[in-house]
Amino acid sequence: MADSSRLYERAATDAVKFDALWDLSKGRTFFTGPLYYNASHQHGAPVFLAGIYGNFRLRLHGGDWQSCRTAIIPAGVLHELDVGGDPLTVFYIEPNIAGADALKPLIRNTRQIDGALIGTDGEIAFMRDLYEDRYNPHWSGEPLDDLMIFAKRRARTELVDPRISQVVEFLLEHGDDLTSVATLSEAVGLSASRFQHLFTQQVGVPFRRYRGWSRIHKAILEIIKGNNFTTAAHATGFSDSAHFSHEFRKIFGAPPTVGLQKLARLQR
Repeated sequence: MADSSRLYERAATDAVKFDALWDLSKGRTFFTGPLYYNASHQHGAPVFLAGIYGNFRLRLHGGDWQSCRTAIIPAGVLHELDVGGDPLTVFYIEPNIAGADALKPLIRNTRQIDGALIGTDGEIAFMRDLYEDRYNPHWSGEPLDDLMIFAKRRARTELVDPRISQVVEFLLEHGDDLTSVATLSEAVGLSASRFQHLFTQQVGVPFRRYRGWSRIHKAILEIIKGNNFTTAAHATGFSDSAHFSHEFRKIFGAPPTVGLQKLARLQR
């Protein structure tokens, strides 16, 4: 029988090829891997954060740094992260699936600060198990499917307006599409001004920012499929890999090399 005291020790990484786990499917984006410092940024979707082996530091809207083990940050909330190279779970759920309320069952012992929830506990063991099994070739998204079912059943979540949801689904499917706001709003029976107001109100960020989020999402999918940065950038409408890296940094507060470089090299 394995020594139970070693069950949750940090997994050795010097003998492996890649130190992060990615899953982008079914309206979710899941990442667990080492992070360092993410400058002030805001996402296009609500996110759950969990320190795999210990606390991380979080700063909201340029305020004081907070030490926490878990957090939920709604879309559009400015924040910084200081993780110090430790692995962090970052779990987004797209607004056409559910809002930040669906993530609340994943966090415990909470306090609210500047629009975010900060906790001292949550579904950490689950995330850690997934991370430490990331080299298993039979790993699949089924545990995350179960997690989503668990969360949504325990949350009172109202989906966004079906017209907005329709556009969100279109953007996630066609991340390289640059159809005008006027055309998209007309397609769902709204004026351009009403559409943009409703989009910002319900999603949490303006349409233009969410479109940038969806393009980055699509580019990450291309890299996960095995394409390098340049190919992924061109496939999703960026002029080159430098343009992609610039937009990635604006959305995540750090360059894509932090979480994607090794994956791009591994899958070429």
